[in-house]
Amino acid sequence: MDFADLDDALPHRSPIRPERLGPDSEIRFDCHPGMPCFNACCRHGEVALTPYDILRLKRRLGLTAGEFVARYTVPFEMDHHGLPGLRLAVREGGACVFLREDGCGVYDDRPVACRYYALGSLALRRKESSTVEDVYFLVREPHCQGHEAPRRLTVRQYRREQGIESYDEANRAWREILLKKRSSGPTVGKPSERSLQLFDMCSYDMDRFAAFIQSDGFRRLFALSDDELAALLADEERRLAFAMRFLKQVLFGERSIPLRPGAREARIAERRAVWQQRRAAEIARWRLAQAAQGGEEGD
Repeated sequence: MDFADLDDALPHRSPIRPERLGPDSEIRFDCHPGMPCFNACCRHGEVALTPYDILRLKRRLGLTAGEFVARYTVPFEMDHHGLPGLRLAVREGGACVFLREDGCGVYDDRPVACRYYALGSLALRRKESSTVEDVYFLVREPHCQGHEAPRRLTVRQYRREQGIESYDEANRAWREILLKKRSSGPTVGKPSERSLQLFDMCSYDMDRFAAFIQSDGFRRLFALSDDELAALLADEERRLAFAMRFLKQVLFGERSIPLRPGAREARIAERRAVWQQRRAAEIARWRLAQAAQGGEEGD
């Protein structure tokens, strides 16, 4: 879909203004504690979380990723295949779980969706192009008076002052995965349950991913040196980037992580042996059941 067609595709009374904005487009917007609508955007709405959001927030709160997800998020499905997503939890009435009387309780580590507001961002890739293009648009909600403020600045300046650039860079590979899955359509097909589990771990739980890359199974399959492993364990941002490489390899066959010589063949043979054992056990159970049934009929 071309961006120019977005207006017709949007729901009635959508707050999104489909005017396409670039980095140097000028916008009129301001937000600060003295405004009458300050924090109104935090009192309703849903904030979808990215992998880097999880990383920043769980570290700020001194929690493991699993603890943070359990306490402060709710799951949702990002597509019809059940691709797992997470949103910030809200209190009764719809206010963000981190909203306090004096404002955001995690402001320095607030999610990228909060940093962008009242801008929106889309990653688009035109047909027959491998380049992902970032486009921006305004979000105008009735409660927000920031659009009436006199201050003018470019999208680039707004992104820089809100600290968005580092978030977008850390999330870029994840957004590429979402875009590729969405744009590929039936050619990718429905991910297996195992693939969805790996997507969940690689996106939202760098603690669990750390244990995963230290496992015997992973080390036998992938040619990861001890120095590379130590570097990944010491740096969560680096680990997140590696997790995205791993996901691209699992979901789309983009082999950027080398396999150990003969590891793939050994893994296939191992799985075949396990399958044969399970098959033999199933046949044995079936024969026992048949024998028992025959004995009952004889009686």
